[in-house]
Amino acid sequence: MTPPLLSITGKKNSGKTTLVVRLAAALTRRGVRVMTIKHGSHTFSMDPVNTDTYRHYHEGLAERVAMISPDKFALVERWEQPLTPQEIAARHMADADIVLCEGFKATDLPKIEIFRRAAHDAPLYDSSLANAASWQAMVCDGDVNDLPFPVFRLDHDGWLDELVAWVEQRYLSNRT
Repeated sequence: MTPPLLSITGKKNSGKTTLVVRLAAALTRRGVRVMTIKHGSHTFSMDPVNTDTYRHYHEGLAERVAMISPDKFALVERWEQPLTPQEIAARHMADADIVLCEGFKATDLPKIEIFRRAAHDAPLYDSSLANAASWQAMVCDGDVNDLPFPVFRLDHDGWLDELVAWVEQRYLSNRT
């Protein structure tokens, strides 16, 4: 079974990672089992050149390489076609209460946009976008008018608690 997924979107340097981290920590403090998926537009390496796992993957051409230590586990897997966030969550995060995804603005995942006027003139959201209905809320540092969804103002005390309560009510109400 796939847990609920909620994407945190925004333009570059808008505060996506900060919002994901704060929201995940606040939900976790409330007993919610949170997992995350980060969208990247470039490849990455989880280990330096010439380590054993690097050699397993690059020289040995292993399809999957797992690194296991006393306190964590990592899995690197080759793919020819990228999996969707929903497929990744179903395969590897099915026991989460919620999966927060950073990015994925072009998908139909439900979205909370972080928009800061200090960083950009306008939000990503536009009612003419093909996936405009996937926007569920906005976190912003000022007024944004005529939005068809809730707005959480960074300059209001308690905005994070309000956002967490909204996420719990909307996405976690069936949690046992």
